[in-house]
This record gives sequence, C-alpha cells and structure tokens, in this order.
Amino acid sequence: MTNILMVCLGNICRSPLAHGLLESKLPQDSFYIDSAGTGNFHIGDPPDHRSIAVAKSNGIDISNQQARQFKVSDFDAFDFIYVMDQSNYDNVIALARHDSDKEKVSRILKVVDNVGTKNVPDPYHGDLSDFEHVFSLLNNACTSISKSLLA
Repeated sequence: MTNILMVCLGNICRSPLAHGLLESKLPQDSFYIDSAGTGNFHIGDPPDHRSIAVAKSNGIDISNQQARQFKVSDFDAFDFIYVMDQSNYDNVIALARHDSDKEKVSRILKVVDNVGTKNVPDPYHGDLSDFEHVFSLLNNACTSISKSLLA
C-alpha cells in the first residue's frame, strides 16, 4: 500500500480537492490518500462548500472528508507528502526530523510542466471561479502523479 498525503493551510479548500482527485485516479486497494492542514483553524470541519461543489460538478464526492492538522507522525505514515504552496512546504519541512522526512515532501505543481506557477493559489477569499481554477491545476497535477505511480 502506498500512502499519499495532500497538505494545505486549513485543509478545507485545496488539499481536500487534491485528496479527492488523486483518490479518484488510483486503485484504492493499492493506494491510501489523505489530506491535512498546517494550521489548526478548521479541525473536524468538512471541506469548504465551494470545494465540495466544484468536486461534485466533476463527479467527485469529498463531502465526507474532515479537516485535520498535519502532525510529525505523518512523516512515518505517508510515503509521499504533496503541499500546495511554498508556505505549506516551509511549515511541513520545519517539522521534519531528518533528511528522509524532507525527501517525502514536495510542492504538488512541481510535477506539471508549463503550468506557470509552482504554488496552488488559496481560493478561500475568492469566488467559485477561483475554486474551479484550483481544481483544474490540481487535476493536471494529480493526473501526472497517478500516471507516474501506475507506470
């Protein structure tokens, strides 16, 4: 079983979308996908209603996910840790105990060529179109990740 963790700030917008997207692209008997936030603002909350709506409009149900905070033990539990932006990367790396923890962490958009940015923008203060843009970025990244894992 390969375990993959998606991480953003609050675990209600970007990482739940990435979690649901990658989960939809990989066989669940071989891959376990989860998500977390670096902050503790939304622990126990469902994803943002706009993330749920955008995922649902694309045939993915993320409504049962619950926000949780990233913890040091996640380095032991997960093989790959994908973060949404440089700030998330810095926060996760700050908790790393050694180089093998750090080697598991990367920004999710690094797997996509010609995307123009390496940071997934936080759509929280935006509107539905911002969530749709994030979904598109993450869909491309998750497609690339799934192809490399299934190769």
